Formats: sequence, C-alpha cells, structure tokens
Amino acid sequence: MRVVIQRVKCASVTIDNQIHGEIDNGFVLLVGITETDTFDVVEKVANKIAGLRVFDDGDGKMNLNIHQISGKILSISQFTLYGDCKKGNRPSFTKAAHPDIAKPLYEHLNAVLVNHEIPVATGIFGAEMAIDLINDGPVTIILDSEQL
Repeated sequence: MRVVIQRVKCASVTIDNQIHGEIDNGFVLLVGITETDTFDVVEKVANKIAGLRVFDDGDGKMNLNIHQISGKILSISQFTLYGDCKKGNRPSFTKAAHPDIAKPLYEHLNAVLVNHEIPVATGIFGAEMAIDLINDGPVTIILDSEQL
C-alpha cells in the first residue's frame, strides 16, 4: 500500500462538476493499493497516518498529530501510485490491485481512520475526480507499507 499524504489548509474533490467532499485543515490522502495488501496492512498504515506528527505545536515544531489539531481527512483512491515506468513511456498498472480487492481495502482504511475519531471525506472509488487543495507548508509524506 502506498499513501501520499499532503498536509493541507483546505481541499475538495469534484465529480461531474459537483463538490463531493471537502475539508479544511488536515490531510489529503492519495491511496494506492497493490495486489498483496491485506486488512492487517491497511490497519497498520491507518494507525501510522492517525499518529503522524506533522502539525505545528505552539513552538512552531512539527509535533502534533491530526487528532490533536482537530483535523480532517480527504481520502482519494489512486491506483496510479502503482504505475511502473521501467519499460517504455506508458506506465503499466499491473501491480495495482483489481477493484474487487482494492475497494474493500480502501473503504477499510477510511473506516479505521473514522474509528480514530477523525472526520473523513472521500471521492468515489474509480470515478474521474478533480482535487483542489492548498498544501500547507508544503508538507508531503509518502508512506509505503513495505517500509513500515
């Protein structure tokens, strides 16, 4: 599982010219799921996201997690995080999990984050989406479950 985490001041996802989800202060998650991911892997990644201390404390140091700042999450499924560009110029997405596998794992990630009492807005799995955000910092972290 790969997750690109962007600390944001605000963000929204638009589908068919309608805002489907929006947040203020918090994270945008771009979530990629591979064929070998499991519910245990998803829970490990979700717990890492919930505890990630990248928000400023009173001294301006990144020392607070999303819960401590009453932050929110906009979670977006993104199979292209498993694009392989080793051969040629057109990425191969064979390592991305099939939607039948990926969708339940993506939904489980969001549920675990909600269980951490973090409000989670989402796009629609598999839909064409436009994401608007104001990156705060900028702070962008890449989590790969194989490195946790």
